[in-house]
Amino acid sequence: MTSEQHLAPFRMPDRLFAELAAGGGSAAAVAFLERAERARRLLLLRTLLGHLDALPTPLTPVAEAWRVLKEAAEKSPEPVERLLLAPPTGGWISHMLRRVHGTAVGPPLWAEAGHLSALALSASLHAGTETAFDVPLTDGRLPLPGLGMVRLPGAQEGLTVGRATTAGGELTVTGPGRTSGSVRVTCRPLGRPGDTDRSTWLALRTLTHDGPDGTAPVAVVLEDLDPYRDLDDHLPPARLDEDEAREWQRLFGEAARILTRPATPGPGRVHPAMIRAIVPFGRTGVSPPPLPFVQVSASSGDSFGGMLIVRPASALALAETLVHELQHSKLAALLHLFPLLDDDRAERYYAPWRTDPRHLTGLLHGAYAFTGVAGFWRDRLADAQIADAQIADAQSADAQYADAQYADAQSVHPQGADAVERAGYFFALRRLQSRLAVRTLLTSGRLTVEGRALVSGLARTLDGWLREDVPPAPLARARTAAALHRTEWRLRNVVPAPAADPSDLRFRRDRTVWPDGRTHAFATRPAVPRTADEHLAAGDAAAALVRYADALADAPAEPHALAGWIVARTILEPGRAARRMLARPEELLEPSPRV
Repeated sequence: MTSEQHLAPFRMPDRLFAELAAGGGSAAAVAFLERAERARRLLLLRTLLGHLDALPTPLTPVAEAWRVLKEAAEKSPEPVERLLLAPPTGGWISHMLRRVHGTAVGPPLWAEAGHLSALALSASLHAGTETAFDVPLTDGRLPLPGLGMVRLPGAQEGLTVGRATTAGGELTVTGPGRTSGSVRVTCRPLGRPGDTDRSTWLALRTLTHDGPDGTAPVAVVLEDLDPYRDLDDHLPPARLDEDEAREWQRLFGEAARILTRPATPGPGRVHPAMIRAIVPFGRTGVSPPPLPFVQVSASSGDSFGGMLIVRPASALALAETLVHELQHSKLAALLHLFPLLDDDRAERYYAPWRTDPRHLTGLLHGAYAFTGVAGFWRDRLADAQIADAQIADAQSADAQYADAQYADAQSVHPQGADAVERAGYFFALRRLQSRLAVRTLLTSGRLTVEGRALVSGLARTLDGWLREDVPPAPLARARTAAALHRTEWRLRNVVPAPAADPSDLRFRRDRTVWPDGRTHAFATRPAVPRTADEHLAAGDAAAALVRYADALADAPAEPHALAGWIVARTILEPGRAARRMLARPEELLEPSPRV
């Protein structure tokens, strides 16, 4: 590993591009993308080192840290490669390039540059080499990428300079004390968990899953310590308590079992081994109880294979999110290899999973991610239908076999008919929404040759799925939910005015983010509908229309109720007028003076 090596041009085999263009990607395709990201990361690192060589610093110069890192890579290439390819390392490199160009902020630049010394220390420990660095300490803490974090009890608070040495796998860190003198800690980060005092050493956690049928076990980093685990900002550690860490392990194990069910590689089929790191976000303890679905998740093109997730209560929701975020990583890597579109960054396009207008790159990311999500739910629908059939067989079998057959069916999918309804709904909804976004991309006139090939591949996948059967009830709810979202989006965002295409839309200046509660609410049929939305979800458009009209009597332009009224009416009175009302629902509003 050198910053001076000459890298041959990357040429992606056509078959791998075709796999990725369809929305999927085998292990070989993902590995190719990771190799490309490695090359990009080395080029960015070489650029960064050029900026940092002359940086005034009280720490060991970055050139010495780079020398130690290269020496360790020669002796222990595999662990050093893991350090280089770790998502936080990519986040640090890109953050630092933004810092030197003045487009990001953080601690003093010399302190952030010192993270390279921390990388070199980790590499030295893996290789068993000896080295010594002056390093930055924050409140007596020194994070070691890929290993964990050293804590110096009684250390001076704030940003200080310490001394770290390695020898024979042992690490010693010395720093200024809180009152006077210095404090010192010695530990063995690569030793057994019980070998080091937890008050001075926090080991990096991993989420594990034993591979099926004797395949290699999976280990994914649960990253709560590295200061560059976020999408950009430097973050202090947020150590999970033991109960929360156990919940993550439990959910990940169940999610991995869902994702590793035997299947041919395709959209929505992700092996957990493709994931490099999960960053738990927003909570460090088990209380309060989380929602069943994921509230927030994100990923960055700088951190391939990494994803930031607010822990849900459901393993199914976690599995869906792992698919979603890895799709973003794959597309980001493709965008680093190919110019896929000419984006003027104008936020004017409808994205069916967002409440705000999006630019074309964002729309492409959403289309790619939700094509994978649609494939995920397609597989869950197939699983649920098999389980439902097995349960039906068990119920009609002889009594002596019924319990055993029922238990077997429940082990495949524990929810029976309810699971068919939910999986059918989300498969139908996400394939419809993704195809709408793909159509917008194909008609935008801004795709490159490679971009059109990619988006056309998504279109072929989605067109095939749109011909597949989904049970009528969840299919109807999915179509209704999609119509409701688009209608409310236009009512809240678009100024009533003639428009030939999306580029002619004028947007309200007073638009705000609005809560989209219908996407999840329509996933199941209400047993006893009470509200207008519940009647519409239950398939009773007439009852829903009356209740929406009652709400509009008090607030005639309220977007949520008006969107429901429009959709309910078009269900009851289909035809040309209904299609026009759905196409431009904002025409029912008075023109806004604020444009």
